[in-house]
This record gives sequence, C-alpha cells and structure tokens, in this order.
Amino acid sequence: MGRTRKKEGEPTVIKKYANRRLYDTGRSSYVTLDDLCEMVKEGHDFVVYDAKSGEDLTRQVLTQIIVDQEAKGENLLPIPFLRQLIGFYGDNIQAVVPNYLEKTLENFAKHQEQIREQMDKSFEGIGITNPVSAFEDLNRKNIEMFEKALQAWTTFPTNNDS
Repeated sequence: MGRTRKKEGEPTVIKKYANRRLYDTGRSSYVTLDDLCEMVKEGHDFVVYDAKSGEDLTRQVLTQIIVDQEAKGENLLPIPFLRQLIGFYGDNIQAVVPNYLEKTLENFAKHQEQIREQMDKSFEGIGITNPVSAFEDLNRKNIEMFEKALQAWTTFPTNNDS
C-alpha cells in the first residue's frame, strides 16, 4: 500500500488512524463518514486502509456508512431482507450471494432512470404528482385494512372457546 498519491482512474486512498479519524490522501484532509457517504453518492471511488497495518478496511467502513444511514432513518433495507441476508452467513450458498446482489443492484441502477420516468408517466396519467407519497399512502391503507381484517378475524368464536 505504500503509495498515497492517486493516479488517474485509481481510487482515492483513505487512511484510518487508531483514533478512528479518516484521512483523505487525495485532498490531504480529514474526512467523516458523512463525507465518504457523499463521495459514494457522487460516484467517487475510494479504498480505506488502516494507517498502521495497511489492512484493507473498505468493506467495514462502507458497512458502517450503511449502518449510520439506517440509524438516521434513511431506511433502505427492509427487516425481512436483513434477516434473510443474515441467514445466508455460514450457509453453503453464501459464496453466490455477493455476486447475485451486486449484479441485481447493477441492473437496477442501469434501469433506475427508466423506471423513474415510467413511474412518473404512469402516475401523471392518473393525477398523482408524487409517486413516493402515493406508495406510502397505499402502504399505510393496506396495513390499516390488514389490521382491521385481523381484528375482525379474532372476534369470531373458535371451537376452543366453547
């Protein structure tokens, strides 16, 4: 790892020090996890190395960014997905999961603009200007209906009640 200068096309090197501070060697300044999050969103590639040992910490830092975003209420990962993902650890299919997820997200990213345009067109046709809000309303109504059905279902006597 000895190199700190970034060559064209190479990721920016971030060094993580024992005091947990992150140093961007490309900008010669300390950065935060929020700064790294913005770099990811802007498409900037980086790698994170332990300043002392040289160990690659990129995966741990990216995971920490996700944890921080989820903790801030930026919920992107549904609980059932997280449970399923955890269930794959130690499973014999574990080796296939990262490649599958990566390819699936790449495909989604390639088509997200098309999906966004199609959703906007579809919802404009029926008078909805904010599809995200419409989905949230629909989800809330579905949950309310489900809860009402569940309450109604529990008021029926069962064979055990007699």
